[in-house]
Amino acid sequence: MGNDSVGTGAATAGGPGYALLIAAAPAGKQRLMDAAAALPQLAAVPPAALLGTPGGASVVQLVDPADPQTVLTHLRTAAAHPGPVLIYLAGQLTVDAKQRLPHLALARTTPRTARYTALPWHWLAAELAQRPPGSATVLADLVADETAWPGLSGAAGGPGRLASGLTLYGAVAPAPPKRQLAAPVYSRALADVLRGAAAAGTTGGTASGGAATLPYVRLHERAAAEAGLGGGPALLLDGSGETSPRPVDAVPDALCVRDPAVRATAPQDTPPQAPPPPSPGSAPVPDPHAAIFEAAHHGRHGEAASMAAAWEREALRAAGPRSAEAIHWLEVRADLARLADDPARACELWLAVADARLGNGEPAGHPEVEGAVDRAHHQWQFIRDRTRASALAPQLIELRGRVPGRRPGALEAVRRRAELLLDTASQPG
Repeated sequence: MGNDSVGTGAATAGGPGYALLIAAAPAGKQRLMDAAAALPQLAAVPPAALLGTPGGASVVQLVDPADPQTVLTHLRTAAAHPGPVLIYLAGQLTVDAKQRLPHLALARTTPRTARYTALPWHWLAAELAQRPPGSATVLADLVADETAWPGLSGAAGGPGRLASGLTLYGAVAPAPPKRQLAAPVYSRALADVLRGAAAAGTTGGTASGGAATLPYVRLHERAAAEAGLGGGPALLLDGSGETSPRPVDAVPDALCVRDPAVRATAPQDTPPQAPPPPSPGSAPVPDPHAAIFEAAHHGRHGEAASMAAAWEREALRAAGPRSAEAIHWLEVRADLARLADDPARACELWLAVADARLGNGEPAGHPEVEGAVDRAHHQWQFIRDRTRASALAPQLIELRGRVPGRRPGALEAVRRRAELLLDTASQPG
């Protein structure tokens, strides 16, 4: 896990920082936390105090975003910033029904549509993976719904899946009683501590930020104490890759990455392996998803793709090309291609997912059909190879005609870019 006493920090960068503050929660009865209530207090903290950067800081707020791709774009902007970066998240965690992976619920998220309308938690580590160790910190004030809490608090799971690959501080609480909203008590306490530190001449940031910088680990400890979270059911994320309290044997040590600097140089000859697909008639094997995405997050994209392809082949053999199992592994491969920064391959695979679902008779307005086409469209926009983008355009246009999605003008946007690609290709070099 991350160690906020090493890395670039304010003293090394000497320039402005970048803070992305996200408060997200579903609308209506699905909402478990008044996440947006935390932002005004944090916004009142002097920007430079959030990161301990004497050169100031840019602060961007996202309140109740509805589209995971929009959040991803902001994450990429933050990850590309040359100075210290802070990502703050307030909201609720849920788990998608298929892969059982944690997601940050957004405005349109429901239990049925979490895979397509919520932000996959592993996108955070994927986007921040290329930054220097210690240069990015994530602060989180979260509530876990009934699908996510057992995996975080029980011996079968553990909070290490949230902390892996991140310098993460914060708190995760179970859902409040029905018809009640959880208050962002950790965030309020954090804002109070930051304002007090700023008034006293100290600020937040890495421990390398100089004498006037209060390390995030100390800010976290003070905020947790002021919020009264030490003795309750909430899990405290302390930046070490573990939590307090932490269930015994919750996460195998091989899956807990405690320091990005160690992660970058660790031997790669004994990585956690996904179990192989079961032989016919054999006993069930453990869920392979955690090991597959662990490999992808650590840059072993070929290994992750090979494991997913093996499981897809088994699904094709056992259940057929348009079975739910085969389509699921096609979706996993598409997400792995995105993590590997191969938008053309990701686009191809999402187009195949959409085609398979439509071929199974799923309606064009079904959330999973719309989600597949939306993701194919999004990835297509990032293809830098004009030849490959042009080759994929006809299929995307055909599918966009059948599945227009919820954004007006999506089909026309594809057509315009396809025409531009053709015009560019026809011009003499």
